[in-house]
Amino acid sequence: MTGTPAPMNPAARAVATTPHSPTRRLVLLGSTGSIGTQTLEVIDRFPEVARVHGLAARGNRPELVAQQVLHHRPEHVVVSAPDRAEAVEAAIGTACRAAGIPAPQLAAGPDAVETLAGSLGAGDVVLNAITGSIGLLPTLAALASGARLALANKESLVVGGELVTRAAAEGQMLPVDSEHTAIAQSLAGVRHDQIGHLVVTASGGPFRGRGREELTDVTPDQALAHPTWQMGRVITTNSATLVNKALEVIEACHLFDLPEERVQVVVHPQSIVHSMATLIDGSTIAQASPPDMRHAIGWALAHPEKLPGLAQALDFSSAQSWTFEPVDEDTFDAITLARAAHRAGGGAMAVYNAVNEEAVEAFFAGRLPFLGITALIRRVLEDPDRPRVTPADGVRALLDLEGWARAAARSALSTPEA
Repeated sequence: MTGTPAPMNPAARAVATTPHSPTRRLVLLGSTGSIGTQTLEVIDRFPEVARVHGLAARGNRPELVAQQVLHHRPEHVVVSAPDRAEAVEAAIGTACRAAGIPAPQLAAGPDAVETLAGSLGAGDVVLNAITGSIGLLPTLAALASGARLALANKESLVVGGELVTRAAAEGQMLPVDSEHTAIAQSLAGVRHDQIGHLVVTASGGPFRGRGREELTDVTPDQALAHPTWQMGRVITTNSATLVNKALEVIEACHLFDLPEERVQVVVHPQSIVHSMATLIDGSTIAQASPPDMRHAIGWALAHPEKLPGLAQALDFSSAQSWTFEPVDEDTFDAITLARAAHRAGGGAMAVYNAVNEEAVEAFFAGRLPFLGITALIRRVLEDPDRPRVTPADGVRALLDLEGWARAAARSALSTPEA
């Protein structure tokens, strides 16, 4: 849509297509990641939801891409990292020759990912499970095509929130995220003016309950030991720092058209209540299920239908306890920093996200301590020379700002504060 972004309630605004049409095509971006592989598991079990038209992957797991090609027979495969295209092409070629089937068309590079994302149309679906802000341009391409966008790339909204919401037609974009699908389901049938505030739940990560002094020597292996979810390296580290939860707060602001002060965060170690909506009358509606991303994936792919037996249901015949506690924002300051950046505007969240991506890489390379991740974000955000951009400047200006932020982060890493 154009103009001011309208309040979005994805659960109440379905794309006007038949959810189980066998002619619906699926383009899956990030096919070899956690969300990507689980998406293909859902398609295996419910082939009536969609047929796989195209796959995009970074290319670091060529044998897995080849297996996906054999099983799902996509017409197109894109390798986002050009230097890995040859290995993927060889793996696919070997597998297809052995199976006696033609190989799909293969392309490489970020531009090819963007082209694939925009290759469908109304009635089809693009699931963007790319990690990082490189997912923004494919998100915009998918929206421009008219296809439904199942969005697992939260950075698209964090970095380009207003650009993305302006580009999305009513009901075109559905989140693939346990927290945001929970909110959308909780708000089904609820008018926007009846929303009091949202409550986003967090597991607390592997370091819940620890103070800053206990986090000075955290190792990458410790940061990857998430107590609930099995995820990729970046998002797992972001969960340990609570950067992931900070990004989800900003994502919720854009998805549900609310200011950041009306999006609360609460620690819920059991990860059963995935998020809640408190209404103006004081009632709270929650969505609860065992921690399984197939709920969110299936919800976005088949909406407004429900896929029977998609994942395990809660068993209320046995005793169990659900607990909730406040976030220790003195120890974990990622959420505080993100709220301030969102209020500041001017592309500050693009800077936040870009610096975090650089900081995580530095942490795994042994060049930055765990607590240094958010310290580096703060340092670059407070740089008096930080450029400012507005949505009117467009997506290229945002990407240029990200480039500045990455360079500033690298410079700061090589120049410790006095």
